This record gives sequence, C-alpha cells and structure tokens, in this order.
Amino acid sequence: MTRPGGVWRNWGRSQKVRPHRIEFPADEGAVRRAVTAASARSLTVKAVGAGHSFSGIAVAAGIMLDLRDLRGLIDVDTDRGRVRLRAGTRLWEIPAILAPYGLAMPNLGDIDRQTVAGAISTGTHGTGLRFGGISTQVVGATLVTADGEVLRVDDESNPELLPAVAVGLGALGILVDVTLQCVPAFVLDATERREPLADVTGSLHDRVGAADHFEFYWFPHTDDAVTKENLRLPQGSPTRPLPPVRRWVDESLLANGVYRATCAVGTVVPATVPPVARVASALMGNRTYADRSHRVFTQSRTVRFREMEYAVALDDLPAAFAAVRDLVTERGWRISFPVEVRVAAADDVWLSTASGRESGYIAVHRYWREDPTEYFEAVGEVMRGFAGRPHWGKEHSLGADELRALYPRFDDFLAVRDRLDPDRLFVNPYLARVLGE
Repeated sequence: MTRPGGVWRNWGRSQKVRPHRIEFPADEGAVRRAVTAASARSLTVKAVGAGHSFSGIAVAAGIMLDLRDLRGLIDVDTDRGRVRLRAGTRLWEIPAILAPYGLAMPNLGDIDRQTVAGAISTGTHGTGLRFGGISTQVVGATLVTADGEVLRVDDESNPELLPAVAVGLGALGILVDVTLQCVPAFVLDATERREPLADVTGSLHDRVGAADHFEFYWFPHTDDAVTKENLRLPQGSPTRPLPPVRRWVDESLLANGVYRATCAVGTVVPATVPPVARVASALMGNRTYADRSHRVFTQSRTVRFREMEYAVALDDLPAAFAAVRDLVTERGWRISFPVEVRVAAADDVWLSTASGRESGYIAVHRYWREDPTEYFEAVGEVMRGFAGRPHWGKEHSLGADELRALYPRFDDFLAVRDRLDPDRLFVNPYLARVLGE
C-alpha cells in the first residue's frame, strides 16, 4: 500500500517530517521494489517502526517505509532456541510468539512499544551486568541493500558483517527480518523499594554485581532513590503477580494519569515541581512480586517525554551520576522527570554503546511540552567528560569526528556502509551528522 506523505511525528514529538511518499511493505518483495524505485528516482528511503526514537534516526524525507504490516513469526529453531521474526514485529508481541515454544528474550528494556528492527538498530538495552543490549541477542538478519538485492547475515552467510548489522542505525539497508537467540522461559522475582540515595550510590558496584538486573531512579529535588532488583528463577517457579487493581493504581492511575497532570502543572508553575517530585518518589517502589519475565521487565509508559542517555565505563558511573546531580542543584532547574541509572555487560557489537566495556547508563528526561535544550546540553557536556557514548535513538548533538574517538571499530563500520550503500540511498540528516556524508 502507498499513500502521499502526510506529516509524520515521532512518539516524543521531538521530530517531524513530511515524506515524499509513505509505503507499507508486507513482504520482502515489496521492500525490494520500494528500494529499487527510490534509487531510480534519486530519492532517499528509510524504514520507520513505532517512532519511539527521540533522535532523528528514522526521519525520512524521501520514501518512508512504514513496517507495521511486516510483522510476525517466520520460523523457530527449537533445537538452538532461535526465532526468526519479521522486522516490524513489536517487542510486546514477541512473548506471545515465544510462549508455545517455552522461550523468552534474555533481557528487555522497560518499554516494549518498539519494533524489533528499531530496537536493534538504535542499540536499545535493558539492565543487568551479565546481560547485553537487545542487539547482542541478534544471530541473524536479512536486509535489502541499496542495489535492491537481499543480503543474509548469520553464522553461515557473511558472518563477518554481524557485528555491524546488529546495530546498523538504518545505514546499511532495510531490515526485513531478524533472528534472535532466545533462552528458556523464566520468572523474575522483583523487589522495588525507596532507599536513601547516598546508600545506593555508595554501594553501587556491589549492588549491580549482586543482582541479575539492577537499576535505580532518582527524582531531582529529593535525597531518595527508587531501586529495582530482579532475580531470575526457572520457568515453573511460583509466581506472585501484582493484583490487577494494584497494577492499575501504580502504573495507570499514579505513574501515568496523575503524573501526567502534575507534569503539566509543573510546566506552568515550576515551583510545584520539587514537592511533586518528593511525593512521586514516595509513591514509587515498595512492592515485591514475581511474574513471567516480560511482565516484570516492561512497564506501561503513556506520559510523553523527551530523553537523552549516555553510556560511560562502569567504573565512572558513580562519579558521572554525582556530576549530574550537582549540575541540577547548581543550575536551580526544576526537573519533574526522574534520572534513570542502568548497567550492561560489555559486548563486541561495533556501534553498541557497551562495545568493549562494561557500561553504566544515565538517562535524563523532560516532559514533552518543556524545552529540554539547556538541561540536555549541560548533561551532555558532563557525559563527554567521561567519554560517554550517546544512545543512538535518543537526543544528542555529537558528530562523526567526536563519535569516531569513542568507538574503536567506527571506521570499520563506515567501510561496510561504503560497500552496501555507496550512493547514500539510506542517508538522512541525522546519519549524515553522526556518520559523515
């Protein structure tokens, strides 16, 4: 299906574009035809999934390929625990696809609205020092390259390209399917509590090493952290799901409904932000439950926001967080959204933010109706002092020269890009900035 381009906006309302044309491919052949036609007309072409990136990585001024119809299961290798999915499959759809086979994704972030192709292309991750981002689960992919040909990358075909394709930024071609290495289904036992911030930051290395999955949130203008620790248990372990009413109160009424209203008020009356932050911090956490992994990893998030996140070496995480906290205090900002801190294992994916080093992540947010520029620029400057690597799908201002210094395999990635897209069919302003023309 094809239609003239209307105005496209991402979820966070930080990006918009009016593409020349929007197409809705439902199979590999439709993607190939779209790429070939775009090339013949000297139009750029980009795929877009759920629009959950805050950066301009998915902005398509030429031909936009909306992947909503390219979704679902292709096949399952039960012997090796691998599943092949069409690129537009949403993360929230995958648990139901895997359940009949007794499988699960090893790790997830706290939002599951993204497509699987978008999640791996931007380096989306969860938390846990023994677990990498979603891209580390990729053991195969099929993409349509700039010449309209199909390229299969896996352990039997072009395996040398997998570290590039696993976080490909949409710069190497249009993903049409992805193969993930799964694990046996498991249960997560979750403990969420409010603790003194000083106690958490003072024992951070021990905390992230002891838990299977650990993260914490800090609401500016408070001295507390809301910690989340998850312990992995085998499938069949007893579960203690949150009662439906408690989940609705915590996640729909408080975390989304009431919080949306208070953020809106804070935009108009900034003086209300500190007391609201203290109330929000007090209301979050202090619950224990156990459930299927995906129901613990992910949360419902409907309050729109804009986000920036940097990865630093794990040893630098406490100092980097302290610098951000001091910055908020010194500038006297009224920040209504919490700062999120997570960790990830080192990996060997060329453009992964955890490439070659155990990493700590610091994410800052602003309500979507507030201007984040001053806050994000100042925090970004702090992160650059720690050799921070920005999340590809979140807001940042770094260019190719700065990023080259942060990624040892940066030029190797560019060489693959030159091979697969020499005429820059898949370029857009964001990729031109972060990778060069």
